[in-house]
Amino acid sequence: MMKKIRSFPIVLGLGILLIVQGIGAVDDKVKKAPEFSLEILDGKTVSLSNYEGKVLFLNFWATWCPPCRDEIPGFIEMYEEYQAEGLEIIGISLDKGNRNKVKQFVKSYEINYPVAMATPKVVEDYQPGRYIPTTIVIDREGKIRHKHVGYMDKETMKKYFLELSKK
Repeated sequence: MMKKIRSFPIVLGLGILLIVQGIGAVDDKVKKAPEFSLEILDGKTVSLSNYEGKVLFLNFWATWCPPCRDEIPGFIEMYEEYQAEGLEIIGISLDKGNRNKVKQFVKSYEINYPVAMATPKVVEDYQPGRYIPTTIVIDREGKIRHKHVGYMDKETMKKYFLELSKK
């Protein structure tokens, strides 16, 4: 009886590790990214076809989410460093109906990449899930290559981008 109780945390930990490792790559089930049309905060409309030939990060986030706020500086730096090499980012805010709050947030954080409010359609098509931030990484051919759930540090983002920018 005691052995079972002691081994339970180890078994649970291994199970969680296997699940977490399975979250990152979706290469074995590569699928075409669904077309989208989003109005970014400056009023322009963007769609997936605008990013053909680029590596696109769709970052689902919210102003009230601490890990979301924590990863933004790395996204800003990556966009500055790699936009000329084909990196694109769209921040997709999941804040409910408060466009002005999101605009103020973007200004205060000096976010340099496009930000849009989520639509039910883009959430349904891309299924970011229950946890944010979630970032969907789309390759130059418009295929979903990674779904990264949780905080993404700059090094991980760089790894994904460099891996896909060479293809």
